[in-house]
Amino acid sequence: MKDPKRMMASTTLVSEALVVAFAALVAMRLSPVGMQTALVTGGALALACLLCAGLLRSRAGYVLGSLLQVAVLAGGFWVPEMFFAGGMFVLLWVAALVIGTRIERERAEVARKLEGS
Repeated sequence: MKDPKRMMASTTLVSEALVVAFAALVAMRLSPVGMQTALVTGGALALACLLCAGLLRSRAGYVLGSLLQVAVLAGGFWVPEMFFAGGMFVLLWVAALVIGTRIERERAEVARKLEGS
C-alpha cells in the first residue's frame, strides 16, 4: 500500500508548483519587479516544488517542503494575493503531514492487531 503522507504531500507540492507558475505570470504585470525577475523566480520556485515532491522518500524532502511553504508565502510581498494562496498551501501542507501521519499510525495499529489474531 502507498504511503498516505507522501501522496498527500506530493499532491500539495505539485499543485503548488502550478499555482506558483501562474502567479509568476501575474507578477509580471502587477508587481514592480521586472518580467525576467518574475519569470525566473517563479519558475525556479515551481521547479523546486516539483523536485521536492520527488525527494519525499526521505526526511530531507519534508524539511525542504516546509521551507518552500515559507518561500511561497513570502511571494506575497511581490504579489499580495500570494499571501492568501501561500497561506492555503501552508494549511494543506500541515494537513498532509498531520493526517498522513495519523493514517500511517492507524494502519500500523491495524496490522499489529491482525498479526496478533
